[in-house]
Order: sequence, then C-alpha cells, then structure tokens
Amino acid sequence: MTVWAVANQKGGVGKTTTTVALGGLLAAWGFRTLMIDIDPHGSLTSYFGHDPDDLQASSYSLFEAVADGTSPDPAGLVVATSSEGLGLMPAAVALATLDRQSGRLDGLGLVLKRAVDRLRRQFDHILIDCPPVLGVLLINALAACERLIVPVQTEFLAIKGLERLQRTLQMVTKARPVPLERVIVPTFYDQRTRASRDSLAALRRDFAADLWGGVIPVDTRFRDASRAGLAPALFDPRSHGVRAYAQLLEELVQHADGAAVGGA
Repeated sequence: MTVWAVANQKGGVGKTTTTVALGGLLAAWGFRTLMIDIDPHGSLTSYFGHDPDDLQASSYSLFEAVADGTSPDPAGLVVATSSEGLGLMPAAVALATLDRQSGRLDGLGLVLKRAVDRLRRQFDHILIDCPPVLGVLLINALAACERLIVPVQTEFLAIKGLERLQRTLQMVTKARPVPLERVIVPTFYDQRTRASRDSLAALRRDFAADLWGGVIPVDTRFRDASRAGLAPALFDPRSHGVRAYAQLLEELVQHADGAAVGGA
C-alpha cells in the first residue's frame, strides 16, 4: 500500500481537486483506494455530499479516541462514494479544535499513522487531503505518508506559499527515519496568461529537483464534476484536466512500484 499526503500551506491551490482526481483515477484503474479528509473545512467531505457539521463518525473520531482511551476500527469510519472502489473517511469541523487540545493530550502526532497501518490490508492506495496550516493535523499527515504531493497554483503568491512549506518540511521531517520525498505539481495553468507562464518558469528555475514535468491546466470540467459529486475521471474521463492527472498518476505509481522493488 502507498500513502500520499496532498498538502500546501496556502489555500486555493487545488489540494482537494488533486486528491479526488487522483483517487478517482486509481479506483477507475482497479485499485482499492481511500481518501482521508483531515481538513476542518471539509471540502473533500462536502464534495461527496456529506456535511462536516453533522457527522457522527469521521477522521476526528480517531483523535477523539485518544481522550476517551478507546481504539475505534478506522475501517468503520469509511463511507462509500459515487465511484466504485473509492472510499472516503470524512472530516468534521471539530478537527479545528485539535491544536488547542494537543497541550493536554499525549500521542496526538501519530494518530493518523496508526490508523493507516491498520488499513494496509484493505486498500492499495491512500490519499490524505490536508489543511493549509501547520499544526497537529499536518504533522500527522507527514508522519503517515510515504510521499508528499504539493499542488502549487501557477501564480506568484502561491509560489511564496511553497517557499514557506519548504521551510516547514525542513523542520518537521527531521524525526522521520527516512527523508520525505515530494513532488510539486503546477496547477491552474493557463498558457494564455503571462502570470501562469512566468510562475511556471520560476518553479522550473527554483524547484527543479522536486518539480513534476507536466502541468494541470485550468479546466471547467473539474467544477462541473464537483457540482455533480462525481470524481472527475468518472464525470469526464476525456477532459484535459483528467488526462493531465492521469499522466501524473502514472509517474507516481511507477515510482511507488520502483521503490517497493528497491526496498524488497
């Protein structure tokens, strides 16, 4: 099983779209796939018609159990989606309270990793949709994942946010037994605009070592898929955006398979 976290410390860069696009493709390709929403805003959760304000079972239940001294089965928190083979562990707005609780509760940093380890036999791939802030939730995702996917909107302010994330990663990944690999994914690319072209050039100049070679274009079909509550690959598999994500995913899967062989 491979675990990817989708994160950036800037909002609005395409984290949820990336999560659901890659998750939908993995399921369409026959992989048992789980998406975990740990963003208190619950955009991924709302995408599939669930209300983050009104959930009895969610990813928050994993953290709540630390205070209760219980150990819920993480599989029992997973709900089905409109795509066969694609599950979702939804988010609740109560996740926003965790940073205030972390001072009085021990062991919150590895809650998600322990849950993911218990799910290894049930899924081939797990994607974690992260909040855009540094806190206990992002730390959990970085501890649980094997690779980090960093969507970056091709505009100046998003690149500044990427610089901030790079500094964060240097701080919080020192405790990992192995370095955290990452891939930067340029999103919302519009070759007609100078802002997109200049931003992509800056990414290629300053972040070449971690930058994916392709781009995710602006595609209104993503918005239409969200409105329909369908993964983009199910809504319109021939759209430009889905084809770009498919190219990205092929490289991610090949890399994961290569790493597994190398580590065998």
